[in-house]
Amino acid sequence: MRYTRTEYNRIVAAQQEVTEAQSDYQRLRAAYLDMARNEPQNEVGLAMVGADMDRVHAHLQALIGLQSLPFTHEPTTVLRREAQRMADDRGHA
Repeated sequence: MRYTRTEYNRIVAAQQEVTEAQSDYQRLRAAYLDMARNEPQNEVGLAMVGADMDRVHAHLQALIGLQSLPFTHEPTTVLRREAQRMADDRGHA
């Protein structure tokens, strides 16, 4: 299948947008986990980074064609539990 120049440019632009969204998500996820591990009492900071992470995650899902399903947890909910488990494990070690 051959693409026209316009179609090809749209495909490349879409791929770049997905790559940028993935990069943003990974960067915010790492920041959230770091803050949850090292500053769990910083609820405002966690909420701010978490909201950005959830927003980027939703944007990434929309870019790749996934719909947000009702009653699913935001990524921060899952990460918060993971960070809490890790903190608990360190405290018991």
